[in-house]
Amino acid sequence: MNILVVNHYVGKPVDGMGNRHYMFAKELIRRGHDVTIMSSSFAHNTRAEEHLSEGTKWKKQVEEDVPFVWVRTPPYTGNGPARAWNMLCFGLRINRWAERFGLERPDVVVGSSPHLLAASGAQKLAARYNVPFVLEIRDLWPETLIELGNLSPRNPGIQVLERIERRLYRSADHIICLLPGGVEHICKKGGRRSKITWIPNGIDLKLVPTPCPHDNSSKFVVMYAGAHGLANGLDSILDTAAILKQQGWSERVVFRFVGDGPHKARLAERACQEGLDMVRFEPHVPRREIYSLLQEADAFVITLREANLFSRYGVSPNKLFDYLASARPVIFAIDSLNNPVAESGGGITVPAEDPESMAQAIMRLANMAPQERWEMGLKGRHYVEDSNDYAKLADRIEMILYDVIGSVKSRRYST
Repeated sequence: MNILVVNHYVGKPVDGMGNRHYMFAKELIRRGHDVTIMSSSFAHNTRAEEHLSEGTKWKKQVEEDVPFVWVRTPPYTGNGPARAWNMLCFGLRINRWAERFGLERPDVVVGSSPHLLAASGAQKLAARYNVPFVLEIRDLWPETLIELGNLSPRNPGIQVLERIERRLYRSADHIICLLPGGVEHICKKGGRRSKITWIPNGIDLKLVPTPCPHDNSSKFVVMYAGAHGLANGLDSILDTAAILKQQGWSERVVFRFVGDGPHKARLAERACQEGLDMVRFEPHVPRREIYSLLQEADAFVITLREANLFSRYGVSPNKLFDYLASARPVIFAIDSLNNPVAESGGGITVPAEDPESMAQAIMRLANMAPQERWEMGLKGRHYVEDSNDYAKLADRIEMILYDVIGSVKSRRYST
């Protein structure tokens, strides 16, 4: 197969960007398929132009055996109009400049959200090439914008996105959804249940060093590694640290925040003002290096704000599978439809934004015998080996693409 993947935000493990499609591309290329990824040259995580020199509009480049087409889009810093313009430009330019890219006609186009303008651009590319279109839904837009962004359903921009959403669901030859509860939402918006498949995020276990028990001779290390944004609900971890400090645990536990995001400076300032000396803020670490760092933890914590969005549709955060693969207990502080930590037995579940319960979970793990804690972490490791290894997930992707191409060809021949 010749597969064209369109994803506005994509990167390699060293970039710190979402690398789901890079991992799938590597695996499918290994199996003999041709895969090209089309993405923006402006990196969302660094807010910087990463791939194109000044005056260059686009570039074809092979990154570790994976062909990319980098498309220039305007810069932005926050989540305001400049970012919306960046999104719109990407969706328009991948079609306006398509002939310049010199790509061979693909057998199928895969268009990924989170934002629908990129997916809409991919759908138009598929129509241009007269090939099947597979839509991948990572986040449910505009539902996410309404619930987490506090936008009104009557907002004109939201109404435009809803029309695009319905059109994409109706036009896609198949839909891949990362959220287990998203299937019902897609069906209500015009998608056909028989054409929807849930495939969660995964992990390339070849990048993860063989886990080993952590020497817990000093302080108990609770680590969060990931984005520091509004939706992540990280204030609840600081609230937990304050509770543990009040209970005399300052010398027994240390919290390590690894990563970047718009709320990192505020969180660090708050920790300083409240005298939370057991809290450390550390810089972003490339994904290829993060797994060695994760081995320094005794336990991980993953949080999201309390929101109906997660309890209705579920979650599939990359960092969760990184944590589980590292064979450390995970404190899962998300009110979610799905819960890999509970399913695996690889940690403790507490309510979202409930620092008292999180503090109790940390004390329970810290007081647990090291062997018992290690066995709990191994359950999470075994879970991702069975359910989230990218090599196994690629089997499902490959089958879907074969079926879609075959079905479309059969319909055309029959008419």
